[in-house]
Amino acid sequence: MLQVTNIKKSFSDKEVIKGIDFSINKGEVVVIIGPSGSGKSTILRMMNALEFPTSGDIALEGDSVLYKTVNGKKQPRKEKELCKFRAEIGMVFQGFHLFAHKTVLENIIEGPLQIKNVKKDVAVKEAEQLLEKVGLSDKRDQYPHSLSGGQQQRVAIARALAMKPKMLLFDEPTSALDPELIGEVLIVMKDLANEGMTMAVVTHEMGFAKEVGDRIIFLDKGVVVQATTPQEFFAASNENERVNKFLRTLTRNTV
Repeated sequence: MLQVTNIKKSFSDKEVIKGIDFSINKGEVVVIIGPSGSGKSTILRMMNALEFPTSGDIALEGDSVLYKTVNGKKQPRKEKELCKFRAEIGMVFQGFHLFAHKTVLENIIEGPLQIKNVKKDVAVKEAEQLLEKVGLSDKRDQYPHSLSGGQQQRVAIARALAMKPKMLLFDEPTSALDPELIGEVLIVMKDLANEGMTMAVVTHEMGFAKEVGDRIIFLDKGVVVQATTPQEFFAASNENERVNKFLRTLTRNTV
């Protein structure tokens, strides 16, 4: 589904991504884990064409997301072309990013109406089905400010799904939520995984990673330290000392 090839990224003279390769298969849930500053969110933003790498490429079903070839030369895609890929690679952000002046329903139908030219009655019907899916049918006419953080994030997930993406990216979707609201968002994400949605998830929710992830990619200092199954990653026999140190730190912080 998605191929990340030798991605490097520098900000000014600081290289934050130092040559990353991995792939995501159709229907797979890949969980990206690592300490702050390891490059997790940066790589996710490049997968959605919100940032361009310094070098390397990202391909969706074999087609470069970031570049096209014109007369034998590689050129960055124009914004209109990037928007096409962004519609196919949905993204759910840490901060919800809902339109404050629009109702829940209006937030969800905005993309299909403006980008995909879906008829309004069709967009509304599909939005209502998505609201039922995320457990928010009774909130369709409310505004984001009247919702809890967990409810806003579920609306954001419904909004991403309204574009009928081929895969979804989640950038720490629960980190801005109160602990008691995290579960309601993770339940929706688990349901999507069970339905076969292809997903890449940046998170510190180790329970989700262990239960739902098909593969874990551990980043540190801009490189892939380990890419393996959850069973191997969390196993007591994991011999990668950097991974073990990270997991010990998480355990201490949650005690």
